[in-house]
Amino acid sequence: MNWPAASFDWNQARAFLATAELGSLSAAARELGQTQPTLGRQVAALEDQLGVALFDRAGRGLILTEAGRELLSHVREMAEAAARVPLTASGQSQALRGTVGITASDVFSVTLLPPIIAELSRIAPEIEIEVVASNDLRDLSRREADIAIRHVRPTEPALTARLLGEGTGHLYAAPAYLDRRGRPASRSDLATHDFVGFLDVNRMGRTLGEFGIPVAARNIRYRTDNGLAMWEMVRAGLGIGVMTADLGLTTPDVELLFPREVAFRYPIWLVTHRELHSARRIRVVYDHLAQAITTHLRRIEARSPAG
Repeated sequence: MNWPAASFDWNQARAFLATAELGSLSAAARELGQTQPTLGRQVAALEDQLGVALFDRAGRGLILTEAGRELLSHVREMAEAAARVPLTASGQSQALRGTVGITASDVFSVTLLPPIIAELSRIAPEIEIEVVASNDLRDLSRREADIAIRHVRPTEPALTARLLGEGTGHLYAAPAYLDRRGRPASRSDLATHDFVGFLDVNRMGRTLGEFGIPVAARNIRYRTDNGLAMWEMVRAGLGIGVMTADLGLTTPDVELLFPREVAFRYPIWLVTHRELHSARRIRVVYDHLAQAITTHLRRIEARSPAG
């Protein structure tokens, strides 16, 4: 190994990478939790060590020089390698204790995970669980979570995934809304109704259209980025909403529309990082989730009127 080359200062490289990706010292300093002068000194020290200028100033921002662009790809590789170190170390741990982070949508985190975690706590009481309730895809490679429950298949080669099955969703509305606006007799009647949905109304309209639900963006009058808030607006009588059978079938104050039809189906993937899959505590939680969710899906399917 070339030990003189291995003396390369990672803190300086990280300061350069953050500045290059965020475009300014101030933004990079906030991201890394440092002061701007400290970060500036680290970047300057790296330039002195390499004997090249890495940035040109452009107003308040910074632009990479040719040397900076050439260095950037190598430093990104260093960052990816550094991120794999704790993953590999965690993957070798065979202790049935420690923390496991699970990320899932807000609806799944509330309706699905608590009883599953309660059962897990009896099986492995020394494992601590952190639930990251988010509708955004969290980066498992950066340890934003150890295990993810997703509705899309991961494409990253470093991740491993298991398809657990399909969930189902239906259309629901509060009786007060239906008494006021009328109960749709067919899907074509939905075009005249108000809907509660997510913020990206165009995307939601396209998605519903793919399932034969004719909803224009203008009909989605009440919007949110939170699935539970959306559901509460449906319960309050603001309009029709789509919801997973997990929550819809256990909410008594809403009315199921078209009970013999499934409004939509979605895959459920259980995902983790390949390096973590061999850690005993990750494996135990992963396998427990897989079995519990599969059983849950079968139970919901049996209860569904369209099942």
